[in-house]
Amino acid sequence: MDENKSKSVDFWMIRPCDVYNQEYNQCTSILSRLHQMFIFGSTTDCNYRHEDYTNCLKWKNYKDTKAAEILINSEQNKRMLRWKSYYDNNVWENRDQPPENWNVPLPDFIAQRRSDSTLKDSLEDYSIEENNKSMCSIM
Repeated sequence: MDENKSKSVDFWMIRPCDVYNQEYNQCTSILSRLHQMFIFGSTTDCNYRHEDYTNCLKWKNYKDTKAAEILINSEQNKRMLRWKSYYDNNVWENRDQPPENWNVPLPDFIAQRRSDSTLKDSLEDYSIEENNKSMCSIM
């Protein structure tokens, strides 16, 4: 039951079926094949994209949960492949919190350049009081 519940949470990962068809058509186009030959030395296998498209149609038209699970697993594998280099990166040390001085005022010479900028006019139009929150993103 928990596995079905977790899979139902992941239904948001299923994209419109036309997207899968476009990915397949793009992968098998002549231009893409030439690019694949240039980059990899051979053409890549595009059959998984067509399988994703057929599984999407099965899910959309017949509510086939098995096809949806296969499609969700495929999307998760694609996501892991995209993020693989990020997770494998051992050059940078990930932070747990932002640096202590991440929001200090700019040095005088940078503030002077900013006062002469055309961006200053745009910033004056923007109400800083509306967005008075301090934010920092840590990845």
